[in-house]
Amino acid sequence: MKKLTTKFIGDLGEKYAEKYLKKNKFKIIQRNYRKKFGEIDIIAQKCDTLVFIEVKTRHINPYIDAAQYVDSNKQHRIKKTAMCFIAENKIDMFCRFDVCEVYFDPENLKLVKINYIENAFE
Repeated sequence: MKKLTTKFIGDLGEKYAEKYLKKNKFKIIQRNYRKKFGEIDIIAQKCDTLVFIEVKTRHINPYIDAAQYVDSNKQHRIKKTAMCFIAENKIDMFCRFDVCEVYFDPENLKLVKINYIENAFE
């Protein structure tokens, strides 16, 4: 079995999230947009809204939701990075910040569930 490194788990979650987004009529604009101070996992568009999506991938834990790992410091870095994307691409549309929680079975790496949170933070 493949070693479950943080990068491997993150990449797996982003693949599951991208499939979910496409199935729900999002257009993927960019993945892994990086600046020195932060990264946005997925930038997508749905209707007239640009969506900055943080993907959090975990195995099922009944005590803590994956979205709880998107603390105020992480939110600040995502917002700052989003402002760069908006400026670089001269975006003039409504934007929002969503979190996609991806839960998988560590034994077989299969998707268990996705919990998608719109407007997770402002």
